[in-house]
Amino acid sequence: MVLSQSGAALEDALNRRLVPFLRRRGWAPRTVSFTGYGSPDSLRVLGRVLLARPGETSTSADVSASSRELDEAEEAQRGWRSFMTAQVAHLPVVVRAGEREFHTRTDRGGYIDLLVPGHGLPPGWHDITIEAKAAEPVSARVLVVSADVRFGLVSDIDDTVMVTYLPRPFIAAWNTFVRHSNARKPVPGMAALYRDVLADHPGAPIFYLSTGAWNVVPTLTKFMRRHDFPLGPMLMTDWGPTNTGWFRSGQEHKRTALRRLVIEFPDIQWLLVGDDGQHDPLIYGELAREHPDHVAAIAIRELTAAEQVLAHGTPNAPEEPATSRQAQREHAVTVVSGPDGEALADALRGALPSA
Repeated sequence: MVLSQSGAALEDALNRRLVPFLRRRGWAPRTVSFTGYGSPDSLRVLGRVLLARPGETSTSADVSASSRELDEAEEAQRGWRSFMTAQVAHLPVVVRAGEREFHTRTDRGGYIDLLVPGHGLPPGWHDITIEAKAAEPVSARVLVVSADVRFGLVSDIDDTVMVTYLPRPFIAAWNTFVRHSNARKPVPGMAALYRDVLADHPGAPIFYLSTGAWNVVPTLTKFMRRHDFPLGPMLMTDWGPTNTGWFRSGQEHKRTALRRLVIEFPDIQWLLVGDDGQHDPLIYGELAREHPDHVAAIAIRELTAAEQVLAHGTPNAPEEPATSRQAQREHAVTVVSGPDGEALADALRGALPSA
């Protein structure tokens, strides 16, 4: 605990020195918006404020962002910039949704994560405005899920919708320094599976849940568009020291995000899609045991032997955790597996609730 607190304190101290240094050289706050979501009762607004060189403006990395905006957002957080561009902590921010105005501040990492109650927006996609102090206003796309919706989809990203063919420890560096998303390959049939499932359940949301960092969202969004995946909010995490550890736990990030979705959408049953290369079967099985009424089915993509080696160092998948078997046995939660989207679609046929 002492070491991790010292790490966070060191990061904060460095940032406090870097921000004034860059501001004296004309750098100014720049807002990057991410895709938000919510219900008719509340809305979650997401974004980040960084310092940018003179002449660079605020931009979007949400589902409605243009190719130019995604390129700019990607460039602002890629390579050496991800280390040299400072986040702006504790900066006042105004969010305008419909006719209402809400106030918040960025956190120590420069992130905006605001829960907006009583926003007044009807179900569907909307544009709201995020205006950080001394930064240009930026538009952010948000999805309001109807109270009548009873089904949704949550998908992992790495090894579930795309494969990078790199050892898992190297993916962070790859995401930071390699620019082109066409270096990643889609998992066959997954985009079609998601499109078909959502077509069968009008109004159902899709969330992409990953242990990846927020700075890869522009790259991932371009990848999703190129390969015709349905677009939806991405629930990412961040790296670096915290008050509880040197680095954030990817498993805990996924557990927390899933439980939050259960709370935010108490009437929705989720199709949870992941892979068997890491911890998805365990995490999804835990949720199914804790909240069986909120899990429609679990679909696990089986990695090839080569992909298993890249994921965790051995050619065999980790043993199926007891939580998945118990959820299937005790609560009749459907658990299927297959090597690609086509096989998973066949296994899921007839297993999902009707619209």
